[in-house]
Amino acid sequence: QVQVVESGGGLVQPGGSLRLSCTASSMIFNIDDLAWYRQAPWKERELFASITRTGNTAYSDSVKGRFTVSRYNFNNSVNLQMNSLKPDDTAVYYCNAIVHNSDRSPRREYWGQGTQVTVSS
Repeated sequence: QVQVVESGGGLVQPGGSLRLSCTASSMIFNIDDLAWYRQAPWKERELFASITRTGNTAYSDSVKGRFTVSRYNFNNSVNLQMNSLKPDDTAVYYCNAIVHNSDRSPRREYWGQGTQVTVSS
């Protein structure tokens, strides 16, 4: 069963903008963090943005100032607003929902299937 789904990928010109969304199933309770990863062909996966359940955000140097994450829908969804896109931003973008460990269950992660973002003229 698919529990995390990304959407909004596509082709955009350099300098353009794109908005991605990630929605986790309501059956996943108490998501702590929602993180965005991306992976270009022949390159390692990169964590570039995350947001906690309290709204704290973190960005990698490669996207800081250009990308913005926000959380909504009872903290089970996250938007990724990407501005000033560059060809180097071309990658498959993945959403990762993280539930921290507790006295009731261990730490869990839920990955989306990814959405392709291509920045090209």
